[in-house]
Amino acid sequence: MSGQRSSFKTRPRVLVLHLKPFRYIPDYRLEKSAIYHLGTQAGTGASKGEPMMRPQDLFGQKVRLNLLKAFAALLLLAVLFLIQQKMDFVEPEVNSAPNFKKAPTHPLLNRDFCTSKPQSAADAVEERLILDSIAWPETPLLPDPFLLEQTSDPAHSTFTILPGEGEWHVGDQLKVLIKVNDFQGHAKKFGGDVLVARLFNKALSAGVVGKVEDHLNGSYSAVFPLLWEGSAQVEVTLVHPSEAVTVLHRLTREQPDRIVFNTLFRSGSLSEKTTCNVCLRQSGQPLCDFTDPCTGEPWFCHKPQTLSCDARVIQEGARFHQKLKDKEETLFQRSVNMKVHIKASGPNDVTVLAPKKGQATAIGGTGKSEPSGYYYQGVWRALGGSRVQQFNTSSAISQCLKGKMVHLYGDSTIRQWFEFLDASLPDAQHCDLKGSKQAGPLMKSDHKKRIMITYRCHGPPLRFSNIQISQMRYIANELDGLIGGSDTVVVIGIWAHFSTFPVEVYIRRLQSIRRAVVHLLKRAPGTLVIIRTANLKDLTLYESLTNSDWFTIQRDKVLRAVFKGLDVKVVDAWEMVLAHHLSHSLHPHPPIIKNMINVLLSYVCPQI
Repeated sequence: MSGQRSSFKTRPRVLVLHLKPFRYIPDYRLEKSAIYHLGTQAGTGASKGEPMMRPQDLFGQKVRLNLLKAFAALLLLAVLFLIQQKMDFVEPEVNSAPNFKKAPTHPLLNRDFCTSKPQSAADAVEERLILDSIAWPETPLLPDPFLLEQTSDPAHSTFTILPGEGEWHVGDQLKVLIKVNDFQGHAKKFGGDVLVARLFNKALSAGVVGKVEDHLNGSYSAVFPLLWEGSAQVEVTLVHPSEAVTVLHRLTREQPDRIVFNTLFRSGSLSEKTTCNVCLRQSGQPLCDFTDPCTGEPWFCHKPQTLSCDARVIQEGARFHQKLKDKEETLFQRSVNMKVHIKASGPNDVTVLAPKKGQATAIGGTGKSEPSGYYYQGVWRALGGSRVQQFNTSSAISQCLKGKMVHLYGDSTIRQWFEFLDASLPDAQHCDLKGSKQAGPLMKSDHKKRIMITYRCHGPPLRFSNIQISQMRYIANELDGLIGGSDTVVVIGIWAHFSTFPVEVYIRRLQSIRRAVVHLLKRAPGTLVIIRTANLKDLTLYESLTNSDWFTIQRDKVLRAVFKGLDVKVVDAWEMVLAHHLSHSLHPHPPIIKNMINVLLSYVCPQI
């Protein structure tokens, strides 16, 4: 993977406000002056018409002055505190212990439904820029009555390979025109369809993704780099028709709480269950506020009827409420209009010749469409100058990880990496941290080779079942507890559990994690931080409404935007799944995971 694509450099705005603790110190000079004045009056007498100050009056004046000073000091402290809250963030103390906040038991009845306010003015500006950059082409409202026949149909749509210069060579680009029609064969007049494309050669186990451009009139272009000699076949897939995007967009706007999280509260022999969420509708009953005190990440639960908020012990699981309008389910039919290939109107492949004399075989730095890499002979090759090493044996993997601590944080797609490394290190021992297999914490270590690998899930929202509340920790807080250094590798993968919420919720979470990464790299510059991107998956109706690739496309763009410019590395899971011949899956197939681990270890050990 190229340094340009995978090594980010930014200048995060960090403002550290140092507040000295206030301590009230009585003004003894005032007391001495008052006593001296009283003694003078007593010794010499007062002038006529000038009453002598009584001791009790003088004492009252002294108290009032001291109280006034104390009030002014407290007011100044309050102003400084408010200023501090407006800043981007305050440099935190490094503390590995979890920080739990006592939840208020009083009703929170005036909170806006599903709002995620930025932490600072700078965060708000960045959020607006990100939202603008990922804005999807506008799709019209569905007519009433809704007619499937007037929606995008992959069977009536086509793609055409544009002629180019008559022949194609390695290093050239292949351009394809895609025209989308409805079920009646009529050309669509607007864009917004979700399309993906790849170029492949099955015999060579070669594949690369194409860049799709929406012309907003029912036609699209796809551009592919030509990277190998021989046959190159085009594959264009309709993931969702634009009308399905209209439905998904409405669900996010109107039903961000369509997944609810069941939580168990228990105290002694008493137990109660309530629902929790980032977005919790007002029902008139009191709420428990579990907003994290360090990151500010919001989380709310309906208060149990008898138990206190502090009795929360286990998240038992998640439930999905499906609320579609009449016939909208027909927009999410497998083999009909969801994840269906579009046929070519002519040839669907080209023959690629050797590069022309003097023509570069790699496209990195040419300004053309630049994927992060491609497959050849089943092996992922990075573009742009970096080289992916092959770690095909347990000894090669353990040699690379010798003396390293690898900390994996995120969802189940990151846990997959832990499981792969676990199976690849037979000499390492499991450490029982009393965590669940699904959520962690998990640890494996090889004391002889000084290898330690850990996994921990991210904080809520999380759809895992039967998780101890004490084990649900925010990634930012965990990073603040790391010492870091050249022996430390941090891997972050967080995206799959945020699909049903407004994208602002995800942006805020990533901004919080980024702040922690900035702090970590500042105090331990040798720390290696690696980000795993999102990936495509197999889609059913349920998966589409909760984890559609359309949701994932947006969050993948957000992830890259938030960490762009920072000194971190990227494993491009999106392209590695899309370019491969195996089917899409939330948890990619083992050959794809193996290639991802090769990229990961190549960052850890670039010289092997």
